[in-house]
Amino acid sequence: MTEQIAVEIKSPCIGVCAMDDLSGMCQGCYRTIDEIKAWWDMAPAAQQGLLQELEQRQLDNADFDD
Repeated sequence: MTEQIAVEIKSPCIGVCAMDDLSGMCQGCYRTIDEIKAWWDMAPAAQQGLLQELEQRQLDNADFDD
């Protein structure tokens, strides 16, 4: 019998829960409302893939003019 070990990936939520009307993304974690709702039902591989996508979204939306 093969033993599966559950892997828990930490949520990207940082407690800044404000949805941007223009982009449709949370201003804190850069997820859409659908991604936020689906997080706990996603497989660990899907969560990891989303985390990588969120890193790119954050870079794409960074404002370095401040």
